[in-house]
Amino acid sequence: MNVEELQQSIREYAAYIGIDKIGFTTAEPFVELKHRLIRHRELGYESGFEEKDLEKRTAPTLLLDGAQSIISIAVAYPSKMEGGGPKSTRTERRGLFCRASWGVDYHTVLHEMLAELEAYIQLLVPGAKCKSMVDTGELSDRAVAERAGIGWSGKNCSIITPEFGSYVYLGEMITNIPFHPDEPLEDQCGDCTLCMDVCPTSALVQPGQLNAQRCIAYITQTKDPVPLEFRDKIGNRVYGCDTCQMVCPKNRKKHNLHQKAFQPEGELVKPVLRDLLTLSNRQFQRKFGHMSGAWRGKNPIQRNAIIALAHFKDETAISDLAELLKNDHRPMIRSTCAWALGEIGTNESKVVLEEALMKEKESSVRKEIERALEQLMKEVEA
Repeated sequence: MNVEELQQSIREYAAYIGIDKIGFTTAEPFVELKHRLIRHRELGYESGFEEKDLEKRTAPTLLLDGAQSIISIAVAYPSKMEGGGPKSTRTERRGLFCRASWGVDYHTVLHEMLAELEAYIQLLVPGAKCKSMVDTGELSDRAVAERAGIGWSGKNCSIITPEFGSYVYLGEMITNIPFHPDEPLEDQCGDCTLCMDVCPTSALVQPGQLNAQRCIAYITQTKDPVPLEFRDKIGNRVYGCDTCQMVCPKNRKKHNLHQKAFQPEGELVKPVLRDLLTLSNRQFQRKFGHMSGAWRGKNPIQRNAIIALAHFKDETAISDLAELLKNDHRPMIRSTCAWALGEIGTNESKVVLEEALMKEKESSVRKEIERALEQLMKEVEA
């Protein structure tokens, strides 16, 4: 079997096991990417979740001895929910997990697909060397996918495919087999800037450049208090953000409902916010642990739920927030509750905050309580 026949056989098997798109590229260094990453770091735009070693991120041969090629895969995920899912009501306000957290954790699904693909390659080429990764590996999934012809790199920093839009998960496999590289696709964004125009925090600083420190998708995953300037931008998101993808013209009618593993459960991806507040670690993992949005644990999700309740000015949540402010052991949660009570802004909120201030000893929490009370006083005077 020659290389062309091998590649065709791999393409067919990939489709058979559910991979939606596959491309091949060389294991040459990503020289231009390295320059961009250096500048990205200098500007302080990194999220902190990335591989720190820029050499490993841009030189595939450092990751696999004898590396000659990289196989890039894309698996589509849904952009809509059948029937729209459960709706918020005044007594049951709901949050939202982004589409990339619907269904089974994509890391699990794509790792299984890559393992199947690797086993098939080993069957055809005994002794072939392979190294696979999904999202948390050293290489940039998007850079590999772009060079392998999966799609082009959009202004929103997503890989956009003609078939599925940008609603695709990416993974790759480095190998020592000298496959013929596919041609990259031409950029089709044109002069459209919708994604940049509507970004709630102006995180897209220029086409294809993201300041992760301002990106809501990143902010919802942090474990520290959310900076004040971003709290009213989060809305009812409890994990991630889809805004820059939702407005993309290339995503119109790209619903991608065919992958069963990623079909959303309405009560999980649109959870009742108040129900999230009291979950124990065990309860959280039992309910949400199979989703990618659970990878940082319950604390960020509960903090974001509190912010979402403030977004709705949900007076029915005051007793829940008061209980957390009074008794929760986590300063981040108590301080976020204080801010939320100030945003809800009722007399009941004011009483709760005044009582909490008398007992609170943590300085960061006291500052939030004092700021909330000051804001309430200003509103009364106005």
